[in-house]
Amino acid sequence: MDKKSKIYIAGHTGMVGSAIVRKLQKDGFEHLILKTRDEVDLLDQEAVRPSFLQEKPDYVIVAAARVGGIKANITYPAEFLYENLMIQNNIIWLAHEQGVKKLLFLGSSCIYPRECPQPMKEEYFMDGKPESTNESYALAKIAGMKLCEYIYMEFNKKFISCMPTNIYGKNDNFDLESSHVIPALIRRMHAAKMNSAKEVVIWGSGNSRREFLHVDDLADAIYFLMQNYDGKQFLNVGTGEDISIKELASMIKDIMGYGGALVFDTTKPDGMPKKLLDVSLLHQLGWRHTISLRDGLEKTYEWFLETLH
Repeated sequence: MDKKSKIYIAGHTGMVGSAIVRKLQKDGFEHLILKTRDEVDLLDQEAVRPSFLQEKPDYVIVAAARVGGIKANITYPAEFLYENLMIQNNIIWLAHEQGVKKLLFLGSSCIYPRECPQPMKEEYFMDGKPESTNESYALAKIAGMKLCEYIYMEFNKKFISCMPTNIYGKNDNFDLESSHVIPALIRRMHAAKMNSAKEVVIWGSGNSRREFLHVDDLADAIYFLMQNYDGKQFLNVGTGEDISIKELASMIKDIMGYGGALVFDTTKPDGMPKKLLDVSLLHQLGWRHTISLRDGLEKTYEWFLETLH
């Protein structure tokens, strides 16, 4: 990509998409194609097609998706499967038809099997059943990755994928019905602090372990891959470090200055016991994260206070 390339960022209003836009704009890219849901309904192929014909993007980054935490995935599995299949199929296939030079599809670490060896290497992909609490989302992401891989093989096109770990940061979703663990903990602890509540109840035992990558680091990794990687093999993107939910909650509690107790509801599901990516292939290419978890959480809480409080 050069500074005059036409780059379509699908999902640019979301947390990941907006971080990609900030990264590209900061680096001087002048022709970003940004379409809101009102302008182009990505669920409707006949709405997406004229947009591609009119804009003629050189490069496409697929950051658009329906996402959510355990509760949302359990409650709306049909919507998660259908909407993500439609969004990604419409974009990927039209990008293929219109001769896009390169496309990058964002998968998710939830595609790995529930009982996956740790840390999870790219070679473990599809070597077992996904975690049941997010199976529908995982199946959609697997389909998108495979579509890119097959286009790469059949048509010799640079349609690549990357597999981010759990992402957090600016523009995250703080809705308690559909948010992931970090924004949910921040919002609930902030409310408890403001109301002088004596405790915050957290789903699960707190023993499951997760890896977290700040969204600005992910945007930097995506830019790096668009400029430096053309391989068919998808690549994990993460920190290579994990933390228990209990430790994470304690860290957020400390950052926020909340004085109440943390109570773990063991009647609620934990999800996968451990999800840690092996990021050695990405490290070998020359990319590493730069934002520590504590620094990233502090930035995220600051943004929450400035924007949503």
